[in-house]
Amino acid sequence: MSSPSDTAPKSLAPGLLLATLGAIAFSGKAIIVKLAYRYGVDAVTLIMYRMLFALPIFALMAWWASRGKAPLTRKDWLGVLWLGFTGYYLASFLDFAGLAYISASLERLILYLNPTLVLLLGLVMYKRRVSAPQLIGMAISYCGVVLVFGHEITLQGADAAWGTLLVFLSAVSYALYLVYSGEMVRRLGSLRLVGLATTVACLCCLLQFVLLRPLSAAAVAPEVIWLSVLNATLCTAAPVLMVMMAIERIGAGMAAQTGMVGPMSTILMGVLILGEPFTAWVAAGTVLVIAGIFVFTRGR
Repeated sequence: MSSPSDTAPKSLAPGLLLATLGAIAFSGKAIIVKLAYRYGVDAVTLIMYRMLFALPIFALMAWWASRGKAPLTRKDWLGVLWLGFTGYYLASFLDFAGLAYISASLERLILYLNPTLVLLLGLVMYKRRVSAPQLIGMAISYCGVVLVFGHEITLQGADAAWGTLLVFLSAVSYALYLVYSGEMVRRLGSLRLVGLATTVACLCCLLQFVLLRPLSAAAVAPEVIWLSVLNATLCTAAPVLMVMMAIERIGAGMAAQTGMVGPMSTILMGVLILGEPFTAWVAAGTVLVIAGIFVFTRGR
């Protein structure tokens, strides 16, 4: 007969596996975007195709999670529109645009700073206290990003600075979503809110393409279409569901800790698939960012 200590690790295994696969799938998004850029497509067109193929999945998710629930109020709809715009449309577009100028490795390290941005926004907007370990962790992480950025800007010049700014603004936009979504998650449920907000974001991306590009711009290489399908399914919808299922099994804290495999998987895929160089600067910066986030999360 097994003891509770024998069965506990086994019960955690499915949640840990889901969180790990979700983090890796999320990380693959940058790789797919960089591959698609090789076929001459721009950010507006590329994100349009990603959201076009993701729209049916998220609309179905919103419908499924809304069954038997009370209809949304006017305030709820305004909240969904705002969160969909900031958390998924704006954050995604800025991220796609930034990836045209910087490596996938640097992009992932910048986005991995998201917990620190949430904390800073909470400090500015709600006067929330910040502990000493959190400040130390933030300092370590930002030093890691600056290290990789400094190396990359010597190779690519002003383009790297512009791309870094765009991706950092993407992280700020998503942090705003996280800060404001807490109350709505409790009221609507995470699956329903994500389904509705991402549906709004998909429609925004389609509208953006219609307003900014002629319809002829939709004629892209077949490889871009297949990469966009892969991005919409494997790197967008699937990880959202996997991370949610992981949180249900092991909690948000452990799921976040498991997500530390994200930057490493992005760097590995960048080296193997994109041929990006893995230098001592990238290695040192990655170690600093991951170590800093670990210290930061332990200091909560």
